[in-house]
Amino acid sequence: MTTATMMSGLPDPHSQSQFYDGVLFKRAMAWVIDVVMIALLCLLVLPFTAFTGVFFFPFLMLIVGVFYRWFTLSGQSSTWGMRLMSIEFRDHAGQRFDSSTALFHTLGYTVSVAMAPLQLISVIMMVVTPRGQGLTDHLMGTAPINKPR
Repeated sequence: MTTATMMSGLPDPHSQSQFYDGVLFKRAMAWVIDVVMIALLCLLVLPFTAFTGVFFFPFLMLIVGVFYRWFTLSGQSSTWGMRLMSIEFRDHAGQRFDSSTALFHTLGYTVSVAMAPLQLISVIMMVVTPRGQGLTDHLMGTAPINKPR
């Protein structure tokens, strides 16, 4: 199966470029918003750890981040930051994420963030691929698009 056949449900980046215009910048801004949201959620959780969470705050951020991304992507195929930027993910068939797709995408993202070389490869791929897909997107056949009106 070719890549074009596998992703036939996604908008074509050449004939339907409006779906991908500005998505890379919006995705970067959404990421910043999401990191701030995750940090705020961690600060809310901190008292429930009797403030011992201070000693493992990066791990707390990782765990809260996985659940934040999984649940928000499961709901509307976008995180809160992505919703503010009017972008969302679509799977290879052009559909919004279901819970299992959201979970696997979140796990792929988490692994790539945890390993600097994979994160670098992912960022380079976002810049050079026509659909702005990162490593996890490419492996899963998903893509971020501007939210259709």
